[in-house]
Amino acid sequence: MTYMEQNKLSREEVRERFALARGRIQEIASGCKDELSDSLADYFTKTAAFLEESACRYDMIKDGKPAEFSLAELRAENHTYFQDVMPAHYKYSYANPAYAVEILGHEFGRILSFLYTELRSVRAYIFEQNLFRITILYELFLEVYHMFACDDVTYRKLRDSIYWFLFDYAPEWVGGRVREMVDPDLDFALRIIMDSDLDDLRYLYLYGDFISDNELATARFLNSIPQARIDEIAGVFVEGYRQGFELKGVDLSKKKTVNIRYPIGFERVIRSAIHKFDELGLSPVIYRAALNTLNKNQNLRIGFCSTRANPQYDYDHRFDDAIYLDKRMVDRKLNCMETAYREYAREAAGHAGPAVFSVFGEEPFQPVSKPEAYRLSQRQMNLHVEYSSLANELVNRYIIQEERSFTIISYPIPAIGDGFEEIFKAIHKVNTLDNDRFRKIQQIMIDLLDGAEAVKIMGQGDNMTNLTIALSYLDDAETQTKFENCLADVNIPLGEVFTSPKLYGTEGLLHVQSVYLNGLYYENLRITFERGMVKDYSCSNFEDPEEGRRYIEENLLFNRETLPMGEFAIGTNTLAYVVSRKYDLGRKLPILIAEKTGPHIALGDTCYAYSEDVRVFNPDGKEMIARENECSVLRKTDPKQAYFNCHTDITIPYEDIGRLVALTADRVEKPIIMNGRFVLEGTLELNLPLDEAEDSEFF
Repeated sequence: MTYMEQNKLSREEVRERFALARGRIQEIASGCKDELSDSLADYFTKTAAFLEESACRYDMIKDGKPAEFSLAELRAENHTYFQDVMPAHYKYSYANPAYAVEILGHEFGRILSFLYTELRSVRAYIFEQNLFRITILYELFLEVYHMFACDDVTYRKLRDSIYWFLFDYAPEWVGGRVREMVDPDLDFALRIIMDSDLDDLRYLYLYGDFISDNELATARFLNSIPQARIDEIAGVFVEGYRQGFELKGVDLSKKKTVNIRYPIGFERVIRSAIHKFDELGLSPVIYRAALNTLNKNQNLRIGFCSTRANPQYDYDHRFDDAIYLDKRMVDRKLNCMETAYREYAREAAGHAGPAVFSVFGEEPFQPVSKPEAYRLSQRQMNLHVEYSSLANELVNRYIIQEERSFTIISYPIPAIGDGFEEIFKAIHKVNTLDNDRFRKIQQIMIDLLDGAEAVKIMGQGDNMTNLTIALSYLDDAETQTKFENCLADVNIPLGEVFTSPKLYGTEGLLHVQSVYLNGLYYENLRITFERGMVKDYSCSNFEDPEEGRRYIEENLLFNRETLPMGEFAIGTNTLAYVVSRKYDLGRKLPILIAEKTGPHIALGDTCYAYSEDVRVFNPDGKEMIARENECSVLRKTDPKQAYFNCHTDITIPYEDIGRLVALTADRVEKPIIMNGRFVLEGTLELNLPLDEAEDSEFF
């Protein structure tokens, strides 16, 4: 069915299809032992039962019944639905591929676990009252059920059934996602934020997402804060976004929409931010983190979301696309994207970019790698990379990179533990430091680095880092600079100077003993660079070193054999470092803040990917010229080799730095950091929080 044909379906036709599917599902839920073996009967009966319960919930929402429920009743219903995938019950859930294989067998266990997981996404469409998506998911379940009931099933037939379902409805899932990204008329979340009584925490259950103690405690805490403080938090967030356009020299008044991404529970702050964006002439576009397999990107989540019910569940299904990923499906997804972008070209042209309000505080997740979970083949890894590259090219064709910006800020959630409110206040202080003060200090550092050919970093103690980073050349030192003076604009908090290093001449070992990246924990991470490219890598997360290599390849290299060093930076936010040490946040601190607490490098694209030709100027008026490297320079001749569509920062904490020195062309060393302290004249003020912390016995 084409996208246009789907749109032509009348509401009555969809209701009829839904009623037919629901009736058959009710029959299966009442028992199907005569048609199937005991194990398969258990799977299909339980799955049909939860689909029927979901349909009942659809009716209740349509009739406005949830408004009559108490907070306790809503919480109980939410817990009942999600308990199947929560850690205490996950061991015996069909969502767990290991359990599914144990009960249903190797041939069908994994793929039926995928189906069960995909069907669980129906809850979001129940709450959004999207009857078409509910109906087609129910019809997929029935199609699979009848294959087993008729004893006419093989893995190939089952896989083909799922494949063609996704292929046929790709316009709905992939094309629909494009619309969600740019169309402000899709206002499901906006209405929750703006129309709800936020003092009545029942509003949290209107999303249909898992609501944990984090969301409830966050909302209660924010309701206890004076409105002036809420407005201050929102103001820093929105002003950073505005400044991003100012720094790029882009006219924000020509834009119409901003994509707001936020964690459920922060609605009071987001409501204030929406009012402030309105003053800038921007309407919010707010969409849910992707649920359909065609739109997911491993276990990453982009869009509004809540605390994960179980990170292992998401990790187990991160490569479910191994079931269907082939060249034909890649082409189909790209075609659906382009069709949708053409349809919503006006909305895409008016889109200004994302404003991301992120959170941190959960215990670092160290996953179990299960042999029963799907993994991509080497060919599929290559296709995954190809699709990522082509999809980003497509996005940048309709939402032009040079004409958009972004901002991101982060605050803790109650999962961070005792002292949450005190930590929240401390992070707010970190997020609102004085721009002018840091601009002057960082400029002194940049002036030294502009005269250098390279930077040398040596670890101390147990840290084995031994890394040389090559820097760009300046044609005119009076008007050009190699480093951007990064303040509190797109990337909050302030506190770094950064550059795109030259790859040729960048060599050595990066070693980080403990780090949390993209939601995953790494122990004793070692990455070796040769000519600026990742040459070798390892970690100590697993007993088997090869499993550690696969872990890095999948989650840091994103299924590639190598990536370039896309960024080198020196973090200067020593207050953030002290707060981290004082409250023992090291493993929980997000990279957004952690990158400001020491020198760091990034794997992947430069900070200027897709906008290298946009001129960027520091506050002193000098143009930042280090906007590309030997990979991104290929963007006009071979885009597939130019961009990697990822950027992961990895920080070495101050205490692990023995020496960080600028190297001149004649190899003279000019120290910036020695033994974890800034030593460059004019930057010594950065040591004050460190010294005060030592005097207070924080360390």
